[in-house]
Amino acid sequence: MNDNQGKSSGFSSLAQRMKGSIKGQKLFFKGLTTLILAAGATIILIPFMYMVGTSLKSVDQIRQDPLGLIPFSPVFALINGKEEPLYYVDLNGETVEMALIKKQPGKKGIFVDPEDPTTTYTLPLSEKNAIRQLDLHFENYNDALTRAPFGRYLLNTLTVTFVGMAGMLFSCSLVAYGLSRFRAPWINVLFIVLLSTIMLPRQITLLPLYVIFEKIGWIDTLLPLIVPQFFANAYSVFLLRQFFMTIPIEMDEAAKIDGANTLQTLWYIILPQSTLVLFSIAIFHFLYAWNDFYEPLIFLHTRSNWTMAVGLQTFNAMYSINTHLIMAVSLMMVLPPVILFFVGQKYFTQGVVVSGVKG
Repeated sequence: MNDNQGKSSGFSSLAQRMKGSIKGQKLFFKGLTTLILAAGATIILIPFMYMVGTSLKSVDQIRQDPLGLIPFSPVFALINGKEEPLYYVDLNGETVEMALIKKQPGKKGIFVDPEDPTTTYTLPLSEKNAIRQLDLHFENYNDALTRAPFGRYLLNTLTVTFVGMAGMLFSCSLVAYGLSRFRAPWINVLFIVLLSTIMLPRQITLLPLYVIFEKIGWIDTLLPLIVPQFFANAYSVFLLRQFFMTIPIEMDEAAKIDGANTLQTLWYIILPQSTLVLFSIAIFHFLYAWNDFYEPLIFLHTRSNWTMAVGLQTFNAMYSINTHLIMAVSLMMVLPPVILFFVGQKYFTQGVVVSGVKG
């Protein structure tokens, strides 16, 4: 018995050590994964931080520190009627603030005490010891937005985005409902043909579309950017169809028994259960329409009809030396998608996941 008890206790202690070792490994790999993701997120955020910082800089700040992420400005002191930059310098073992009045060879400079400018000191000069303060220039946004009719560009973009979104949701819901609920010969082949259109480059369909829109007089209007959205697209139809197929067909039959027709079943039974996937494809469309530059550039010729993407590109060409103004307008262009993502992140991820549950 004693031998058996000793063996069992030895096995239990070994099992506990192995269990603890496995937990430790899981904790280690979890921490390592978090660290790698945090490092990657930081690297990805650097361009965004640079855009924000540059948009709040003045021209002098950009010249002094073009790559800095934070808009700092040097601090000056009035010395004999002239503003001189302040530095932290080492004087007799103490760090004091002094004004630089003249640079000297050998990385040295002539400094004076702002409270006693009559006495000069020749001390080592290091630019990293310059005294700086946070200096934000929010007026850049107003200046940038008033140099071009961005209000008109924004109205055009919102019109194209949300009117087209309504047409896309309407048409894609109808097509997806038909493909997921109706039974007809060759319907699966038709669905495959629809999906194959995803592989067509936009340049292939652009020329015939342009000719058609020119014949009917739609060129240089917002209609070529809005009306095609009312004829569905393969990607959104695919997501909606996949989700509709997860809804039991018995619910359609129950609605039919209650006297509902096909459209009523779609409106009152299917769509209320599909809010997540509808929200997801609405976000996809918003990002596509908001950032679309290619089609507005081709179809819109008059400046008053331009969207934000075309207006921003033109603004960049006209004010290429005013980096702070370009970054200010670019930030205004980026903010709506960023805000939309953070507000609807939960619904967006859930909608994408549930749309692929059943094929």
